[in-house]
Amino acid sequence: MNVQLTGNPTKAAHIVSNRKPRSGETYVRAATFDGSSLDNTAMEVSAVIATSAPVKRRDKKGLYLEVLSMRGLNIEDGEDFPLQLDHSSASRSTVGRGHSLKVDGNKLTAALRFSVADDVKPVTQRVSDGTLRHLSIGYRVSRWLETTDPKTGVRTKTAIDWRIDEISITPIPADRNATITHRSENMDPEVTELTPAQRRTEIRTICRMAGLTTEQADDMIDRDLDPVAARAEAFEALQERQRSAPRIRVVANNDDPAAILTRAADALAFRMGGVDKLPEPSREYANMSLLDMARDSLTRAGVSVRGLSTDEVFQRAAHGTSDFPLVVSNAASKTLLSAYQAAESPLKTVARQRSLPNFKESTSIRLGGMGRLEQLSEHGEIVATSRAESGEKLTLSTYARRFDLTRKLMIDDDTSAFGDIVAALGQAAAQTEADLLVSQLIGNPTMSDGKAVFHAVHSNLSAGADLADTSLSDARKAMRQRKDLDGKTLISATPKYLLVGPELETTAEKLLTAIQATTTDDVQPIKLTLLVEPRIDDDSWYIFADPARLAGMQYAYLSGAQGPQIQRQEMWDSLGVSFRVFEDFGAGWVDYRAAQKNPGAA
Repeated sequence: MNVQLTGNPTKAAHIVSNRKPRSGETYVRAATFDGSSLDNTAMEVSAVIATSAPVKRRDKKGLYLEVLSMRGLNIEDGEDFPLQLDHSSASRSTVGRGHSLKVDGNKLTAALRFSVADDVKPVTQRVSDGTLRHLSIGYRVSRWLETTDPKTGVRTKTAIDWRIDEISITPIPADRNATITHRSENMDPEVTELTPAQRRTEIRTICRMAGLTTEQADDMIDRDLDPVAARAEAFEALQERQRSAPRIRVVANNDDPAAILTRAADALAFRMGGVDKLPEPSREYANMSLLDMARDSLTRAGVSVRGLSTDEVFQRAAHGTSDFPLVVSNAASKTLLSAYQAAESPLKTVARQRSLPNFKESTSIRLGGMGRLEQLSEHGEIVATSRAESGEKLTLSTYARRFDLTRKLMIDDDTSAFGDIVAALGQAAAQTEADLLVSQLIGNPTMSDGKAVFHAVHSNLSAGADLADTSLSDARKAMRQRKDLDGKTLISATPKYLLVGPELETTAEKLLTAIQATTTDDVQPIKLTLLVEPRIDDDSWYIFADPARLAGMQYAYLSGAQGPQIQRQEMWDSLGVSFRVFEDFGAGWVDYRAAQKNPGAA
C-alpha cells in the first residue's frame, strides 16, 4: 500500500491500494429501472445499471461513502454479463444477458435482454408492471482511492480499477439515482424522497431479509437511518452473527481403507516390539488380538463372521479379499526393518552405497584427475591430456530365510514370539551384510591391478605398531600423501574415521579423548570418529577417509529393494502363513587410497 499526501498537509490524505480482491470478494450496488419500456418483441429493455452517486457502506473503521469511478471501469468490446435474480448463480436464476455497456458521464447504461423461456415469463411480467424495478450489479475492485474530508472527517473510497461480474434484479436498491434510460413521459427523471411510511417499510424489509429482529428494525427507524445506512448496519450485524456462530470442524474420514490398514499395522508392530511408541491414531487397535483384527478385516470387506469358528475366521481372512494379510505383513516389515537398522555394521559408514539394476557383474570406474594446467608456449598451443582410469568388479547375490506364522501362534495371539522371530531375521540380514563387508576388509582381496587392497605398493599398509599418537600420526601422514592415478598429483585423502576391534576399543577411546581435549594446552590436531567392528578379533586398526570425498569400500542393493524384503504366502500343507525374508546384496572395494591399515604390534 502506497500513501501519498497531495497539496499541503491540511488537505485530505489519498490512500491508493493495489490489493487484489480476495477470492469471492464481490461488491454489489443496486439501481432503479422502469420495465414499462420493455420491448415485448425483442424482450429487451435499456437501463442505467449504476452511477457514481455515493453509497453508504461500513467496514472495520466504520461508515464511509463508496463511489464508482466510471473511468476506472474495465469493459472489453462485445463483453456481456449474466442477468440474474438476487445475485444467484444457479442456472434457473439466470433470466437473460446484459450487453452493450456504455459509460455516459457518471452513468453506466446497458441493454438487458430477457430469455424467452417459459419459466422467465413471470419475471418479465413483473418487470413490465413495475413490481420488479430495481437492479444490482456485482463487481470486483482491484484498486481503491481513499480520501478523508478534513472538515467533516467523512471517508470516501473510490473504486478506480474495477470490473463487473453480473447484473441482478433485486427488490432493494442501493443507488437510487440510477434510472432507466427510456422512461415514460409522465415519469419524473429525478428520484423522489421516500415518505416516512416508505422508509419504515423498506427498513423493516431489509431487517427481515437479514434475519434481524423487529426490535432491531424499530431501533433503526427511531434513529432516523435511511435505507442505505440501515442496509450497511444490517450487513454488519449479519457478518458478526456469522463470525460468532459455532464452527463445524471437518475431520478426515476414518473409513479410509489405507488409513485403517496403517493404523492396524502400527498397532500390531507395537505389540510385536517393532516400534517403540504407539501412534495416537492406532490406539483403538492396540488391544485387539490377531483374531479380533481378522474379524474386523472381514467385516470391513463385507464378510459376515457370525457363527464362524476361529479357524474359519483366520482361513477366510488369509485367503479372501480382506486386508488382514497386509496388516500382518506391514507390521512384520516394520519390525524387521527396526531390528535390521539397529544391528547394521559400522563398516557401512565408511563405504559408499550403490544400486544395481540386475545381477550382472558391475564395474566401478575410478577416474584419475587431470593433473595440472600447463603454461602455454609463445605459439599458444594447448596440449591435450587424458584421464587415467581403473575399475573394480561388484556382483549381487541373493540371501534368504523363511519362517512360519503357525496356527498355534495366531490362536494364542503370541505376538511377542512372532515379533521375536521377525526381529531375529532382521538381525540376521544385518549380520549377513556385516560378514560380507568384514570379509572384504580382513580378507584383503586382490584388486584389478593384481595387488591386494592393503599392499606396500599401494602405500596403505603401515609397519606394525600399537595404536598410539605417534603411529596414528604416521598413518594420517601416509593418507595425506596419497597421489592420483598418474602417480604425481596429491589428492590429500583426509582421515575421518578410526576403525578398531573390541581389543582396542578402550585404548582408542582414551587416545581420542586425549587428542580432543577440552583445554588449550592438551589439544592435538587429529580429530577422528571412532568406529568399533566386533568382528575384528585382533589388534589391527584402520583409518578411513570420508566416503563422500573418497570412497574405499562399496556395497550395493538391487534397485528398488534396499535392505531386507519380506513376502507372505499362504501355507497349504499346514495351517498358518509362511513368510520369507530375502535381500540382494553385494560388497567390494572401489579405491585402496581411501584407507590405511596398521596390523598392530607383532
